[in-house]
Amino acid sequence: MDTNSAEGKVKEVAGKVQSAVGEALGDTSEQMAGKARELSGKAQQLCANTTSLVRDATAENPFTTLAVVALAGFVMGALWSRGARDYD
Repeated sequence: MDTNSAEGKVKEVAGKVQSAVGEALGDTSEQMAGKARELSGKAQQLCANTTSLVRDATAENPFTTLAVVALAGFVMGALWSRGARDYD
């Protein structure tokens, strides 16, 4: 398990606990802070999982990854040059 994924899980659990405490005390600001921490933890886990998938795909198919990056760079360059031309 990646450290970012583990930290995200800890944040998610802490957010759930904070939200439950806020609900028990009737403190809506504490509830919202807990929900925000929970969502932050889920987002961190998602980012860690996506990074892991990209790393694995790059290791398995380096030439495919290179082709995708080159195509993305070409498309970005074409869009950028088109935008620059419109302002002239």
